[in-house]
Amino acid sequence: MATGSASTDDFYVRYYVGHMGKFGHEFLEFEFSPAGLLRYANNSNYKNDSMIRKEVHVSTSLMKELKRIIQESEVMKEDDKEWPLPDRVGRQELEIVMGNEHISFTTSKIGSLIDVNDSKDPEGLKVFYYLIQDLKCLVFSLISLHFKVCGWYRTSQQQLKPPYRSSQFK
Repeated sequence: MATGSASTDDFYVRYYVGHMGKFGHEFLEFEFSPAGLLRYANNSNYKNDSMIRKEVHVSTSLMKELKRIIQESEVMKEDDKEWPLPDRVGRQELEIVMGNEHISFTTSKIGSLIDVNDSKDPEGLKVFYYLIQDLKCLVFSLISLHFKVCGWYRTSQQQLKPPYRSSQFK
């Protein structure tokens, strides 16, 4: 666990999970910047997939909700010194800057709650595990919704264009 100081208005969240495998470096990463920019990257070389990168601007109310979720999880009180170290299976990183607190967690990939319960600090790792589940769900929903709505909007704008010329109705 690493802590430091930052200005009181700062709020930043970054999550990374990945591994090196037979398909190369495969990972999922997202971050929320203080300006409300959500950046998402997913790299999988399975079946020659290419990297997916998305950026979405989110509202201040969503940033406040994200901050509330993190505060209520109480993850900022946890310490990763008893958590499993990253290994060949992979690693997870969570970095949060909230006001004057700056915390960074690093652990191995967690397959299920069995891995959490078998750790030296099951209560602390459970807080981390459930927060990560919530954050991933939020990010996937935002990315999916944003690009479906934008795609629908573009498609609907094309469909709303009249298929006729105005001169036909004189």
